[in-house]
Amino acid sequence: MEKPKSIQEDKEVFVHASDLELGYRSGAATQRVASHVSFALCRKELTCLMGPNGVGKSTLLKAIMHQHPPLKGEVWLGDSLASRLSEKERAKRVAVVLTEKVPTGLLTVRDLVALGRTPHTGWWGQLSPVDQAKIEEVMELTGIAYLANKNISALSDGQRQTALIARALAQDSPIMVLDEPTAHLDLSNRFEIMYLLRDLARKASKAILVVTHDLEVALETADKLWLMDAGQPLLTGSPEDLMISGGIQRLLPGEKWRVDAASGKIIRHTAPIPCKIEGPESLVSWVKNALRKNPGLRLPDTIYLFEAPFTIKVTFLQNHYQFSSISEMIGFLQGQ
Repeated sequence: MEKPKSIQEDKEVFVHASDLELGYRSGAATQRVASHVSFALCRKELTCLMGPNGVGKSTLLKAIMHQHPPLKGEVWLGDSLASRLSEKERAKRVAVVLTEKVPTGLLTVRDLVALGRTPHTGWWGQLSPVDQAKIEEVMELTGIAYLANKNISALSDGQRQTALIARALAQDSPIMVLDEPTAHLDLSNRFEIMYLLRDLARKASKAILVVTHDLEVALETADKLWLMDAGQPLLTGSPEDLMISGGIQRLLPGEKWRVDAASGKIIRHTAPIPCKIEGPESLVSWVKNALRKNPGLRLPDTIYLFEAPFTIKVTFLQNHYQFSSISEMIGFLQGQ
């Protein structure tokens, strides 16, 4: 039987490299940060770069942007070596959104988005009708056209981050790189921004790379994960495959923490809970969560869970006790 063609083979690769060595040179001294770094960033995909602090994530971004070229190997932007492109040519291929403080003053949303057209304007920075059309297009695409005349200083954090993404889109580069775009956002806006990026990858045919520490959102939204760990080659794959293979555990070096394969949550390594818990799986998982947070309890022989109304029944030998909440049960067990 003929082997099915890999889906990856059908996707256009916008950024790729093989066996890079990353680091810095200072005079005769060389500081190596990461080695054996190979990757492919594809069109219409959202990729999240993750790993502990200090393993070289920022160095990898700077290598892609050619701010700090690799110590060994080359980064390709499409069919061109990044090292052979001028700064302006690279700007037309890679748009960057960094964790930056946006100067406010009297700058409006439209003014900020217009800055993305800088690589395409002439010496005087005159915006052509084509530039104006692109500005309007990306504000519509990101859902901020209604904010066009609003001052940047009057925006919420989520709106400001969306405006920065629109500025990068206005650059009209096939590749977008974002450094922790959800770092200072509340829970709902973290998901909103990442789902926006996922949609833009498809609708605008972009290859989007996001550096993030937000595992929950990355698992929910990313097509691919790139995992970096000290002294290890870059590990790439879909979030689901990395969860199943156990590769996701690279994010948590050491023995104290692990990523739970069922929920995707980060939990402490603990001994199995030595009591029987019966009931709907969703309820069982939350009871186990509460018991893990309270080690040292005298546990019952069996815990029974019931829905509608939520009820907990516990048994100690021949004694039976009933509770209407998990916190009530934990309080009882703490007194045993």
